[in-house]
Amino acid sequence: MNLDNLRLRDYTPVPSLRRPLTHVPRAAVPAVDVHNHLGRWLGGGDWLILDVPALLDLMDEVGVRTVVNLDGRWDAELDANIARYDHAYPGRFVTFCHLDWSLLQQRRDPAPALIAGLRRARDAGARGIKVWKDLGLSVTDGDGTRVLPDDPRLSDVFAAAGELGLPVLIHTADPIAFFAPLDARNERLEELAANPSWWFGAPGHPTFDRLMQALENVVAAAPGTTFIGAHAGCAAEDLDWVSGMLDRYPNFHIDLGGRLAELGRRPRATRRLILDHPDRVLFGSDAFPATRSAYEVYWRFLETEDECFRYAPDEPVPPQGRWDISAIGLPPETLGPVYAGNAHRLLDL
Repeated sequence: MNLDNLRLRDYTPVPSLRRPLTHVPRAAVPAVDVHNHLGRWLGGGDWLILDVPALLDLMDEVGVRTVVNLDGRWDAELDANIARYDHAYPGRFVTFCHLDWSLLQQRRDPAPALIAGLRRARDAGARGIKVWKDLGLSVTDGDGTRVLPDDPRLSDVFAAAGELGLPVLIHTADPIAFFAPLDARNERLEELAANPSWWFGAPGHPTFDRLMQALENVVAAAPGTTFIGAHAGCAAEDLDWVSGMLDRYPNFHIDLGGRLAELGRRPRATRRLILDHPDRVLFGSDAFPATRSAYEVYWRFLETEDECFRYAPDEPVPPQGRWDISAIGLPPETLGPVYAGNAHRLLDL
């Protein structure tokens, strides 16, 4: 073979290591997946889950008791999601609403209308709020100014979420590499080449660190509101920062959704963070549509001490970076809260 003609995209090395290959078909305890997408928001107008009974069968097989649907949006779309999932299958699904950021363009003081929307969503059956990364990266006000999460116009809104009993699952920023120069040193270059809209390193975008500061400002300013930092606290590559947030703010929690690639290459630090904060970490997959293998790799990561295995076993090339991960082997007394106990407490399940 002429290696000079081998393209990087075709290079898929297989580790030569001989090591145990553990299969964990079910979670150790019935789990709550606090980070998933079931609605039409990310499906181009189509439901991401066409066959809900089939999803329930999968959940039963892998040991997931309840899935949090983060796609409720607001008004009629929220009602449709709650009817399709929460009301049709009580106890198996709970739906989070969104905030209608277009109100920032329509009003100088959007807080009263946003809070009224939250009250309506709570009364309609929403169990929490999903705040996405567009707040900070693309949402603008009536003057065309980008609005960050710690904008003073939103402080009363986040405080009201706590008063209404609605936890806020917040996704701020994206992986650090998405803000880095788009060059040969960027470890997510293949992923960004395939998804150019995910790159935020161009002039005019806030930096990763500015967005993390905004997140901290929001959490600090609303101590009566429960926050769940999506994707390992929105900073899976900086677990010292995440741990500091958990130490400083008792209202801050994290989910593990969509960040096995990052967490699995720092298994000892990840394990230490969870053991230091067992009541503040929640299982989430961000696997949509969910598959058996996607759940099983989480069980393997959390429950075993396996080393050097694929975090995306169904993909020919790992989508978030060309590396393998190692597991963290949590003790049983920690698995219970992470899989379900913390979610039951925060969401009153």
